[in-house]
Amino acid sequence: MNATERDQPLILIVDNAAFYRKELRLVLEQEGYQVAEAKNGIEAINIFHNLHPDLVIIDALISELDGFDCCRNFLSVESKKYIPVFMITVLDNQHSIDRAFEVGVTDYLIKPIHWPILQKRVRYSIEQSRLQQKLIADNQQLKLLVNLDDLTQVANRRRFEEYLSLEWQRQIREQQPISFILCDVDCFKSYNDTYGHVSGDRCLYEIAQTIKDVVQRPADLVVRYGGDEFAVILPQTNLEGAAYLAEKICLAVRALAIPHHNSQVSSHVTLTAGLSTVIPQPNSSFQEIIAAADVLLYEAKVAGRDRSLPGVNERSSEPKLSQHEPSHSR
Repeated sequence: MNATERDQPLILIVDNAAFYRKELRLVLEQEGYQVAEAKNGIEAINIFHNLHPDLVIIDALISELDGFDCCRNFLSVESKKYIPVFMITVLDNQHSIDRAFEVGVTDYLIKPIHWPILQKRVRYSIEQSRLQQKLIADNQQLKLLVNLDDLTQVANRRRFEEYLSLEWQRQIREQQPISFILCDVDCFKSYNDTYGHVSGDRCLYEIAQTIKDVVQRPADLVVRYGGDEFAVILPQTNLEGAAYLAEKICLAVRALAIPHHNSQVSSHVTLTAGLSTVIPQPNSSFQEIIAAADVLLYEAKVAGRDRSLPGVNERSSEPKLSQHEPSHSR
């Protein structure tokens, strides 16, 4: 369970001395906290990563791994770096204090502990940690919404330009191919005129999700390019792989069997796609791969629609990269 979703905060106590763990447990449970215990560093790390406590109270001088190494391990994970860690110890010297804060300790307390002060600091630290984690989660959700197309729930045009620019620069550095597929729903205006805009919106959503299901690599991005157009960015993907994927997308949309009785192409909704593959060169612009795919999309429409047409940028040699088996060559 996520720390911010727990009603009662969970505190992990790490100390070699059983009597001290018991004393801490009694004080904390009286305050309404759940408590877990570990008697050494190895045990502490296992419990920490399994239970995701809201706060850790740890002695510096524990066996297996000392408290400093444990803290370094706890806070090395990005999602857990806001969990407060209190180091409670007999080490009352500047070197130990400096070392503790260097590894990410939130508070450093010298034994014996003044319990009312500890209780107040624990409560304050947990509240601040939960607020911080909620703020991060809200910001991540906001960022997702800003980059998401409301209707189709795939990336929007803003995210498209940001991501393509990023990947273009990366492939310039690595001299690897990048492929781009531009798709257009065939006779979509006619579909809207025949079935209405509510059905049209539903159709676009189903197509977007179908493309997303086909395009499964984490690095690949499916975008609503605009209106009834969709785009797919395929980093480190050669022409053969992109052509295979474009054809698979067209087949998957065909397989939806969405009726379209006024289409000039088929009795069902279909897609036409143009695709381009480039090994980007220094001082080049990602606009060239978009322009190339757009030309090929137009040619595929002229050739009869419901198909994909691939092409390689003439400035680049045939890309050599293929990351998948022949049956799914990318």
